[in-house]
Amino acid sequence: MTALQNVFGLKREPFSGDLKVSELFKLPQLHALLDRFEYAVANRMISVIIGDVGSGKSTSLRCATSRLHPAEYRLLSVVATSGSLSELYRQLCIALGVDNPPSSRAYLTKTLRRLLSDIAAKKQTALLVIDEAHLLRLDVFAELHTLAQVEFDSQTLLPMILCGQDHLVDKLLYHTSRPFASRVLGRTRLESLNRGEMASYLAHHLSIAGAKPELLSEDAVTAIHQGSGGLLRRANMLARGALMAAAREKCLLVTAEHVRLASTEIL
Repeated sequence: MTALQNVFGLKREPFSGDLKVSELFKLPQLHALLDRFEYAVANRMISVIIGDVGSGKSTSLRCATSRLHPAEYRLLSVVATSGSLSELYRQLCIALGVDNPPSSRAYLTKTLRRLLSDIAAKKQTALLVIDEAHLLRLDVFAELHTLAQVEFDSQTLLPMILCGQDHLVDKLLYHTSRPFASRVLGRTRLESLNRGEMASYLAHHLSIAGAKPELLSEDAVTAIHQGSGGLLRRANMLARGALMAAAREKCLLVTAEHVRLASTEIL
């Protein structure tokens, strides 16, 4: 049993990142995100999710992809790098079970199209999810749309979800990205939480851990909101650190001073 569990009588660690999808806090923009996600997938188009670091993008993606039936969809998830298009294609080949794919662009393209066609022949839809997509180079955006196209047809084999920081949109607006951007159905920006939403978010996590919302004083909630800028990842770190500071003092009420102490220990 950890110090937090011992002092506060918690059933589990609060503010951890290993929650089940059913336990995730429903962000204010989640409904719109799910609508765009599902429409883009159904119509084999592209949807974009953007937001600041720690705004809940990856968590929202986990929620969205969990709704896909595994018999109907083949999820291809990659983390973007600043490498070439061939490097991205190699990542996709590996995700599709190809061992040690060569570096030849022609071979990679032919192999990927064959594999995607095989998936479609099984009445499945392959879905490409690219996290940290703001890292992709402009020359990747200039050609990426060609992978999903059926020859001499407007039909696409591969809907895509791109997730990244705000400057992803700047790259999509660049003139060489227009063929790709023209296939983007829409974008969802995950905003930081306001004070009321942050109070609900913190209370939700405390409830899952078996604690009462009153464990955090009102001034502590305000301090966490202000210190995090409404961003979830930093709010988690501040809340966890404040609980640890209170536990060290055997104090059963977390105050703004405990949040201040926590803020000195994180970057």
